[in-house]
Amino acid sequence: MLDDRSKLLLKTLVERYIADGQPVGSRTLAKAAGMELSPATIRNVMSDLEELGLIASPHTSAGRIPTARGYRLFVDTMLTVRREDISGAENIGATGIEAGAQPQRVISHAAQMLSSLSQYVGVVMAPRRASVFRHIEFLSLSERRVLVILVSPDGDVQNRIIHTQANFTQSQLLEAANFLNAHYAGLTMEEVRARLRNEVEALRGEIASLMQAAVDIGADAGAEREEVVVSGERNLLSVSEFSSDMGHLRQLFDLFEQKTQLIRLLDVSSQADGVRIYIGGESHVVPFEDLSVVTAPYEVDGQVVGTLGVIGPQRMPYDRMIQIVDVTAKLVSNALSHK
Repeated sequence: MLDDRSKLLLKTLVERYIADGQPVGSRTLAKAAGMELSPATIRNVMSDLEELGLIASPHTSAGRIPTARGYRLFVDTMLTVRREDISGAENIGATGIEAGAQPQRVISHAAQMLSSLSQYVGVVMAPRRASVFRHIEFLSLSERRVLVILVSPDGDVQNRIIHTQANFTQSQLLEAANFLNAHYAGLTMEEVRARLRNEVEALRGEIASLMQAAVDIGADAGAEREEVVVSGERNLLSVSEFSSDMGHLRQLFDLFEQKTQLIRLLDVSSQADGVRIYIGGESHVVPFEDLSVVTAPYEVDGQVVGTLGVIGPQRMPYDRMIQIVDVTAKLVSNALSHK
């Protein structure tokens, strides 16, 4: 537990470092905090904060900088968000996030807006599309290999191969397909999964396992179609923490190119309510130590369908990023909802 003096000095140090990007010395800290304290007293407090792992001293400077743990304490207990901080927020609807627009257009504009307002990287996970099937067929390929043909309501056809534990005759495969088409066509794969689990007792074991395997790969196929729209990667070139190390910068660009980790990160944050902040080095969700991610889920007709956010350095103005992300999530929710 920190006393009030230590909290104020830590808060001031984090705010000064975010604003200036330079290690903060005791003289600067005393002046910024507006406290009548001797340099020796401030040095003692800073030494205590350093022992707690909240600040660190770069070897090239006598000043201190926040650690990931220090940022976390600052964000969780000391951050105040003032509504007037986000200048122009009332006009950002003019950026193309309009009700009734095509979802892909809304998502693209949202990523651009996040990037433009934050001057970092904007990321938006496109709305999850429920994996619904209109028709399913099974075709025996060889011993214990079955081709599953899934037809979606809009005519999209997906072919998947499953390896079964038993051999099936074509009549058995037809029986399984007929059952699924008769009872479950038009439902999402998740809904079919749940119903099969409850009804599996009434079905013959081998046929039931075949159906379950088909439903599993159908649900996975839907998950693979999730997309992440990224905007503003080049903004990181002007961030001193990244631009000074080209190898590290290349790793970051690989992250945005591959998108797999981004999907995982955004998927985790979609399970949270409201704006969340993930700080690298403190959160296992963020793959790089000096990155921070501010995210918020967005909804369609009251149902969370995706996540958006800003990715930048740990040294970002969190109060402003929270507002940018929060306002954008609300705009996207309104634009995509039909109510």
